Amino acid sequence: MRRLGVAVVGGSFMARTHSHAWRTAPRAFELPAAVDMVALAGRDAGRARAAAARLGWRESTDDWRSLLHRDDVDLVDVCVPGDLHEAVAVAALEAGKHVLCEKPLASSLEGAERMAAAARAAAERGVLAMVGFSYRRVPALALAARLVAQGRVGDVRQVTVSYLQDWLVDPGFPLTWRLEADRAGSGALGDLGSHAVDLVQHLTGHLLTDVVATAETFVRERPLPTSSDGLSATGGDSLGPVTVDDTTAWLGRTDRGALVVGQVTRVAPGRKNALQVEVHGSRGSVSFDLERLDELRLHDATAPAEEAGVRTVHVTEPGHPYLEAWWPPGHSLGYDATFVHQAKDLVAAVVAGRQPSPSFDDGLQVQRVLEAVGRSARDHRWESVQA
Repeated sequence: MRRLGVAVVGGSFMARTHSHAWRTAPRAFELPAAVDMVALAGRDAGRARAAAARLGWRESTDDWRSLLHRDDVDLVDVCVPGDLHEAVAVAALEAGKHVLCEKPLASSLEGAERMAAAARAAAERGVLAMVGFSYRRVPALALAARLVAQGRVGDVRQVTVSYLQDWLVDPGFPLTWRLEADRAGSGALGDLGSHAVDLVQHLTGHLLTDVVATAETFVRERPLPTSSDGLSATGGDSLGPVTVDDTTAWLGRTDRGALVVGQVTRVAPGRKNALQVEVHGSRGSVSFDLERLDELRLHDATAPAEEAGVRTVHVTEPGHPYLEAWWPPGHSLGYDATFVHQAKDLVAAVVAGRQPSPSFDDGLQVQRVLEAVGRSARDHRWESVQA
């Protein structure tokens, strides 16, 4: 069997989820290549060594560039803060390594454009790149995309999407990198809005073309961090300015005339990870809530009035997307499975030599929408999504 050597850059929250996926995908699915978890790269040698041992990587390093010269590394998995995506991903592609990069693609539109250009150039040499919009791989959302593509809801007319979290409700939560514009690019908009925008476009096959938006930062200063790991942190007595949005809301139109209403926030008390999307068409609708991730709600508007109503499909059957590899019907999967499915799809694409989805160009399109939403929130006017 062909061997695929993988290295991950990063050692915090997303690196843990990706490491779990690389360990699990070959056990859950029959992959066309054997995954070799070669090395983990982190900023601190000691922490990188400990993370590699805990997460299942054979080696560790505090110099990610050293990975690019290794013949046993075929694919680089980029799980660092957004301001570092471009440097790591572009260097890896130029070195002939396939790349998986966490979302959003970059912390700026200009960076995303350079990354997409590098991916297109690499593809001409057979080197492939994928951006990690993992929620596409939730079985219920994959089923929703299939049903919409089959015309089950008819012509898409309206989409509502919201992504609600509450981990920044406490004004004492420290000023981590996700709250700094020069590192994250934006706040809830980039962190959560990138998923929301990608799902709208992926589920419908439409592209957002025009938006009008508003945004707000409710907590303007936060304690400077003394330590942080993923979404956890401790802070000191000194305060620093928050330079990103806490919440953003927008209205948009697509290239096929559908209306989109979106909202993202990290300050919604009681909402831990509520990604909710509804697609309404001329013949019916589908709706989904990530906090009930194995359920899809369907409505057939063509049914007789006596039978009409919203019904819930429990997406755990072996005929549903990805579920042939898992548990008996009725036994739920979790958040981590989306990354396992992502790894499975990427390995298959690399071995087949075909462009994986979503591509860096897909990530660039999302970045263009986010940029337009940000401009609109700042300038208080409709903005076109510039290609």
